[in-house]
Amino acid sequence: MNKYFLTVTACTLAVSAFAQQGNSLTAKDYERAESFMGYNTAKFIDNANIQPNWLDGDKFWYTIKNDKGEQTYLVDPAKKTKTLTTDYKATAPTGGRRFGGRNEVLSPDGKKAILIKDYNLYVKDVASGKLTQLTTDGVKDYGYATDNAGWKHSDAPILRWSPDSKKIATFQQDQRNSKDMYLVTTNVGSPKLEAWKYPLPGDKEIPTIRRVVIDVENPKVISFNIPADPHRATLSDDISSSGTFDDIDWKADASEVAFVSTSRDHKQEKFRIANASTGTVREVFEETVKTQFESGQGSINWRYLPATKEIIWYSERDNWGHLYLYDSATGKVKNQITKGNWVVTRLLKVDEKARTLYFIANAQDKKNPYFGHFYKIGFDGKKLTDLTPEEGNHIVSISPSGQHFIDTYSQPDVPPVTLMRNLDGKLITTLEKTDVSRLTATGWKAPTPVTVKAHDGKTDIYGLIFTPTKIDANKKYPVIDYIYPGPQGGSVGSWSFVASRGDNQALAELGFIVVVIEGTSNPDRSKSFHDMSYGNMAKNTLPDQITAIKQLSEKYPIDTTKVGIWGHSGGGFATAGAMFRYPDFFKVGISESGNHENRNYEDDWGERYNGLVENADYEVQANQNYAKNLKGKLMLVHGLMDDNVPPYNTLLVVEALEKANKSFDLVIFPNSAHGYGTYSPYMMRRRWDYFVQNLLGAEPPKDYKMQGTVIK
Repeated sequence: MNKYFLTVTACTLAVSAFAQQGNSLTAKDYERAESFMGYNTAKFIDNANIQPNWLDGDKFWYTIKNDKGEQTYLVDPAKKTKTLTTDYKATAPTGGRRFGGRNEVLSPDGKKAILIKDYNLYVKDVASGKLTQLTTDGVKDYGYATDNAGWKHSDAPILRWSPDSKKIATFQQDQRNSKDMYLVTTNVGSPKLEAWKYPLPGDKEIPTIRRVVIDVENPKVISFNIPADPHRATLSDDISSSGTFDDIDWKADASEVAFVSTSRDHKQEKFRIANASTGTVREVFEETVKTQFESGQGSINWRYLPATKEIIWYSERDNWGHLYLYDSATGKVKNQITKGNWVVTRLLKVDEKARTLYFIANAQDKKNPYFGHFYKIGFDGKKLTDLTPEEGNHIVSISPSGQHFIDTYSQPDVPPVTLMRNLDGKLITTLEKTDVSRLTATGWKAPTPVTVKAHDGKTDIYGLIFTPTKIDANKKYPVIDYIYPGPQGGSVGSWSFVASRGDNQALAELGFIVVVIEGTSNPDRSKSFHDMSYGNMAKNTLPDQITAIKQLSEKYPIDTTKVGIWGHSGGGFATAGAMFRYPDFFKVGISESGNHENRNYEDDWGERYNGLVENADYEVQANQNYAKNLKGKLMLVHGLMDDNVPPYNTLLVVEALEKANKSFDLVIFPNSAHGYGTYSPYMMRRRWDYFVQNLLGAEPPKDYKMQGTVIK
């Protein structure tokens, strides 16, 4: 008998409620499963979610909830005290870079805001509301600071204020020769046509950005003396993923602005410095990679240090994401700062005076390479120090003064502990220890972290497994594989403690085992690991998923003849691919809003992770070409107003299945976007029903209404 069965207690031998009902599940069974959803478990978690509200001197207050109600504490790091208070309960911090309905960008001094009007930029005096026009030549599809990446778009301007609030760095975006995407509403009467610029892989023309600096004090546009750049950035498939204009770093006196230009295929980066008064651009250095460059994992990790004429640069040139010190005058490397078989994910603070960097890095926690710790190191690469040595994934928030930080660490199956430390790592005080005893008393249990070998038989991959809380040790269970293949993220998402991860445990309570496996080709590890599927996203980590399920079945009571799979977006792409490419293994699939044909999805996604169309075989990756292989039960789902992954991706698969005379199920949300909004609970119920009917072989309760379901 293996270790898993040795842990089964008498109470887990009880047969679950659904089994007592024979071949049908009742509304009570669904109600019990739904009790494991986040909106039902949160109320049983005590002393969680510490949100600091900062005051002078790095004092702060925070509020927690527990079975005694709500308490607010005032923390004074100088006195190392935490005091119960009622002074701040009704107070909440305000502010933020967005202003005026999120479509205006506030200056650092809070006195001005930039907005777009008729494709041109205006500055608003916050006190008086007076508008002053800054640009005059913006026109439709060639406007200033316009926010359109194809898959996301808004009316907010994209720009970066100078520290002195006198200038902005922005661009004029040329979309005049880009192709349009079209969606049509469903309603009584004439439908409304939605049209916007949405370039696709292989298009001859894609949007470009003509870089400019605008003097806000004395309105003047200074154009950079370089050709327009492709609409690209170093971190993701957008130019504002950081919440502002990406890859921009101003000199404190606003005389210079450093920036990085990214090639269309993300293989070449050019570090440049522009004179903010003349627009003259100086080329500093370039980096070229074979696959795709990224400047960090979750944040842009380069910094311009004009006071010392240096640059902190992020590169994976030695197979790991590390920091390098450059001379900005010569463009030469002075020294590698971090090194080793681990990865810097996010650079949080640069102390130029002490010449010290503070950053999050993965792969040094022996338990799990995805656990991030907070470190400091000298510019010279010496005195690497782990400031958060406790085992687990650490989420760090640095105080306004930069002298302290709040650290919350946890594991998927270990609740958080929140501490305050100084920047040397010395403990100031323990703030809270999250208590889940009341949650555990309801019958809840955490998922189990697992480690298996990838499809290559050598590489360790990690994941979570969710088993029924009332498990019968004498039976085997159908397995559901929740998948999100990335390659910019993975299935697990956060490696911190989360009491309810979607509906994974809820599905387990209906009589399944649910697995979530972080396959190869995902970020946060080595460059070679991330590049395993470069050029062929259709791999979708599927070989890893199959071998992982087979390995886990040796320890857990998994029936490998009854394997289901589901996912959304990239996970929808992977799910349909699993059903078509491995039809003898995957028997039931639910594919939601999948980008099944990457030539029909935004250009910056495919061209980054596959390469340009002329250099990669997009045809062999397209799901519709394999639809004829379907053997199992497949549900396709899409919102017809999806402006991220247009619905034509799914309709191509629908047409191919019909041509192949295949039976399948289709759920359409006529006016929903990429997520299903108020219809999400409906979709979750349909998902449960589909797996219960086709994988469990039972009858679900008819039209069960999920808690909080509101359809307008």
